[in-house]
Amino acid sequence: MRHHLVWDWNGTLLDDLDLVVRATNVAFASAGGPVVSADEHRVRFRRPIADYYAEMLGRVIDEEAFGALDRIFHDAYRAGLTSCALAADATAAIAAWPGSQSLLSMWFHDELVPTVRTYGLTPHFARVDGLRAAVGGGPKAEWLEKHLAELGLDGREVVLIGDSLDDADAALSVGGACVLYTGGLSDPARLRAAGHPVADTLTDAVHLARTLP
Repeated sequence: MRHHLVWDWNGTLLDDLDLVVRATNVAFASAGGPVVSADEHRVRFRRPIADYYAEMLGRVIDEEAFGALDRIFHDAYRAGLTSCALAADATAAIAAWPGSQSLLSMWFHDELVPTVRTYGLTPHFARVDGLRAAVGGGPKAEWLEKHLAELGLDGREVVLIGDSLDDADAALSVGGACVLYTGGLSDPARLRAAGHPVADTLTDAVHLARTLP
């Protein structure tokens, strides 16, 4: 069994789909774009996020334009964050893992750390890492590599639980395993088609993770 579990935050432990969609629509509206539904967002969203924005807005999104949209998104996201709860079984799922655990998010590190503390989860994690950059939107793989290096772990010791194909790609890039959770920001059909173990609840995700070689 892999003895260390890396949790994703947004859309996994934190149930923030509705807020992400609202904030995305604020960003799209600022650029004269369409209103996206939660279901459409789950189907179309991908990283790099600039590619998703370009598809939805129907034009090339360069670095400057993405930076502006990213700031608008995050301002709207912050404004609604206090309305978000943890996933219904998040604390039970954390308690069900017998080994060490950590958390890696692509949300800004300086905001992530106090937020995780607010939900009372910090003591469960050997390390909490967020994005240490002014603008996000890129893949998770390089950040997972840094996260594991700080923990002194080899990817072959690790399983990641997340809600996106980017989580799975990151896990594979370090030799890790991944269980994908359907209750987050990605379309469940896309996740099931990718060939990784898939779970509809976080507790089921942990049970699956415990069985992986």
